[in-house]
Amino acid sequence: MKTAQEAAKTGKLPPVHLWNPPFCGDIDMEIRRDGTWFHEGTPIGRAALVRLFSTILKKEDGKYFLVTPVEKVGIRVEDAPFVAQDFEAEGEGPAQVVTFTTNVGDTVAAGPENAIRVARDETGEPSPYVHVRAGLEALIDRKSFYRLVDLGEAQEVAGEDWFGVWSGGVFFRIIPVRELAL
Repeated sequence: MKTAQEAAKTGKLPPVHLWNPPFCGDIDMEIRRDGTWFHEGTPIGRAALVRLFSTILKKEDGKYFLVTPVEKVGIRVEDAPFVAQDFEAEGEGPAQVVTFTTNVGDTVAAGPENAIRVARDETGEPSPYVHVRAGLEALIDRKSFYRLVDLGEAQEVAGEDWFGVWSGGVFFRIIPVRELAL
């Protein structure tokens, strides 16, 4: 934790990608779909503590862990570990850059390194995500997704017309144009 606290003071993230400590078991910690962190069934109310934990979060083989240089503990994540609660867009077309802000204070510009993806359940309901870092994603909240759709346009991709949004020179597909309700 000390390394994470020191990194937090400098505004840098700790080098969790370099840490491979022994697994110490699972703890009763969960991140719910709305971004709320729980410990032993109780919401963690201190934003600074949630931010600190978020900086030592790691994903390996589809599982989530809190890691330090000396230990690794498993936690549960209901959907994505973060929620993109807002964004700013600058420019337009391929020159547009969409920069998201998460519930834990991360900012990330969507582009080649940080993709936007939209998963759809069996009913077709979309769940939009943006990659934040090291395989960790943020669920884009509903109001931000609606705003993102307002920025969307149609673009041909691999012979099919898609509705999507540009950011960082990349066109991110949201839904095939043929499926849009008229």
